[in-house]
Amino acid sequence: MDNYIRSLDMQAIVSAKVEADSFIEMYNKGEAILLDVRYGFEHKVWGLSFTCNIPLNELPDRLGELPKDKIIVCACPEACRSNIAKQYLSLKGFNAKILTCGMITLMERLKGGKAKDLHLEV
Repeated sequence: MDNYIRSLDMQAIVSAKVEADSFIEMYNKGEAILLDVRYGFEHKVWGLSFTCNIPLNELPDRLGELPKDKIIVCACPEACRSNIAKQYLSLKGFNAKILTCGMITLMERLKGGKAKDLHLEV
């Protein structure tokens, strides 16, 4: 952990962030997945079909469900849990980033006809 903290220069911090449009582009190219780290009860009320849902407190036991060959964009309604997940995954060797706008803003970006911007198999 000490070495990880020492490696966090400004470039590392900036490159760890992903905005909604950048995520959509990476997702459409098959380069990234969206990891929803909200708890199960939250996902049941408001789940997204294109995410991988692993609650933050289950992450250590479910790392095997995540691809090592894709960018893992961590998301929650704001950025608290996703930030913790990003740091943890980075320490475990994953290429992880944070959806800086949060899931609510991403959904705002994809509402209505703009939902077609995310290329999903229907």
